[in-house]
Amino acid sequence: MIKIVIGGQMGKEEIKKDLLELIGDEEVDIEIKNDLDAAMTIQNGEADYYIGACETGAGGALAMATALLGSTKTVTIASPSKMLSEEQIADEIKNKGKVAFGFTINTKDEVLPKLAKYLVAN
Repeated sequence: MIKIVIGGQMGKEEIKKDLLELIGDEEVDIEIKNDLDAAMTIQNGEADYYIGACETGAGGALAMATALLGSTKTVTIASPSKMLSEEQIADEIKNKGKVAFGFTINTKDEVLPKLAKYLVAN
């Protein structure tokens, strides 16, 4: 079972609901937390992945995770001007060891299925 914490500034309940539908509650434990607590949960090894959303995909979504985990563990998968491809998302998880993901809330329906696929497979 994987454990995901949801931080960020927007759409936390929607993200949780969508992830449960995409992954299934037998395979994932999802908790909603504030940004600091969510990042600390990852830092302390109490969860596997952090997901956050905001208007930019980096600021309110990932600022605290980047501060605590470092930029080598975080990635913006969708910003107002760019969205990573499915292959790039897979690479960030499998080959680069990213554990914290930020995106713009308006890309949620497009990025969550791709992200969920590789979080479960990893």
